[in-house]
Amino acid sequence: MIRYALSCKDGHAFESWFKSASAFDGLAAAGHVACPVCGTAEVTKSLMAPAVAQAAKPAAATLTEPANPLEEAMRALRRQVEENSEYVGVNFVTEARRMHQGDAPERAIYGEARPEEAKRLIEDGVPIAPLPFFPARKTN
Repeated sequence: MIRYALSCKDGHAFESWFKSASAFDGLAAAGHVACPVCGTAEVTKSLMAPAVAQAAKPAAATLTEPANPLEEAMRALRRQVEENSEYVGVNFVTEARRMHQGDAPERAIYGEARPEEAKRLIEDGVPIAPLPFFPARKTN
């Protein structure tokens, strides 16, 4: 399979997958490739960069050794947060709001919130900050 960036005579850009380069040529010549916006069959391939797969890092290095100083700093920040805060998980928004309103004891917490929920907390004056890492999740 090959993916092409395409454009029509009216300048609409879109992408599509084809079995091969010759399959695209045949379909386009027969008028079977059409613009999804305007429907014209006058479609040409656009300039695009090829997709090149990167070599995978050895699993042991990825799991045990930080790849660079930034990754080490992120790991240190995560350790600091986890050692000095209480994880409240998906109850983060509720707990942060309760603490702000004085209904729960003030303490350092971290957890999960959807972006729109975090935005509302900030707009309401609740002192929070996003953390630059994903929560640890159990996987199979």
